[in-house]
Amino acid sequence: MKYLLTRLALLSCLALALTAPFSARAEKADQDKPVILEAEKVSVDDVKQVYDLNGQVLLIKGSIVVTGEDGHIAVDPQGYEFVDVIGTPDAVASFRQRREGLADEFMQGRGAQVTYDAKTEFLTLTGDASLKRLLNMQMLDQLKGSKIEYDDVKQYYRVVPPKDAKPDDLPTARAILSPRRKATLEK
Repeated sequence: MKYLLTRLALLSCLALALTAPFSARAEKADQDKPVILEAEKVSVDDVKQVYDLNGQVLLIKGSIVVTGEDGHIAVDPQGYEFVDVIGTPDAVASFRQRREGLADEFMQGRGAQVTYDAKTEFLTLTGDASLKRLLNMQMLDQLKGSKIEYDDVKQYYRVVPPKDAKPDDLPTARAILSPRRKATLEK
């Protein structure tokens, strides 16, 4: 019981400390939402605005959900979060965010590591990574590769091959992209 109360107290402090907005590209309602963190172990440095999470990490901020095994969150002086979460071979790290615009459009990604910079709205997935753009739970775009970068401001995808890739390993990336006009018109 004492452990549960300690954990709840830490989570409440963290939720209050991390109320800065993730970014404008996130659903606008997300901007004023608190950050909810869960993990088996939490380390807090309020002076440096650094939070380390170990074991079954769950981060929620409005429509943004990040999961993994271990995580590190740093908050810059302007209040923007930099999130770095790693998974395990059995349970990869994941990221999901509702996109601004169409009601049920999401970006959903998985990989050995998920990194999200709220200031630049830049998502990086590494290690057998995949990223999907979903509308009404139907896949519109899908990318797979060793490393995937997604810039939400520029609406830009990039799949990067492994540094040690050989010509015989090709193709090391795959993308399935829906026509934008058709995807936007269908609801």
